[in-house]
Amino acid sequence: MAPRSVPGAERYRGEVARKSRTRGGATRATRATRATRAPSAARRAGPAQTRSAKTGTAQLTAPPPTEANPAATDANQAEATASAYPGQRLGLPERGPGSVASMPRRVLALLIDWLLSMVIAYWLTHNQFWTIAVFAVETYILTALTGTTVGKRLAGIRVIRLSGGPVGFGWALVRTAILLTVVPPLLTDRDLRGLHDRASDTVVVRI
Repeated sequence: MAPRSVPGAERYRGEVARKSRTRGGATRATRATRATRAPSAARRAGPAQTRSAKTGTAQLTAPPPTEANPAATDANQAEATASAYPGQRLGLPERGPGSVASMPRRVLALLIDWLLSMVIAYWLTHNQFWTIAVFAVETYILTALTGTTVGKRLAGIRVIRLSGGPVGFGWALVRTAILLTVVPPLLTDRDLRGLHDRASDTVVVRI
């Protein structure tokens, strides 16, 4: 005996099947729509993201300002210092009278004073052993009184105090004592001042 169908059951199963198909189709359509919109959204966001990436790259590769780069600042200061002429930081002119005397002029003045001291020592004692003593006395007295020696006068240079006053006997003694040691006067700074000039606060300038 065949089972008896319940009235309306077939119609119910049909409606359920249609709803299932409808929901499945809607779901697939929704997924397809989302998949279609995703590339469009990516394309719309693409230029903005590209610009942001480029901006970030530019910020990373851009050189930092000078204030944030101490090495560059130190290099610029070193270059400016190297380009300054001797005597600039002392307020002296670059050329002409009052400018720092060059080393060739100083060497010429030293040679003249030494040769003159040799002649005087030989004339007084008939012995050149006293040359250094004559040189020391000449340099000390003439520097203290006039700021020049015979050799310096002929070379066109003189010794002055940075304060503007005369060298005087006290500072002339300090300067001459260090000068006789030979080596310290050769250790000059960028203003061509040896240790004897720095110790006595003096500088050799052109007349």
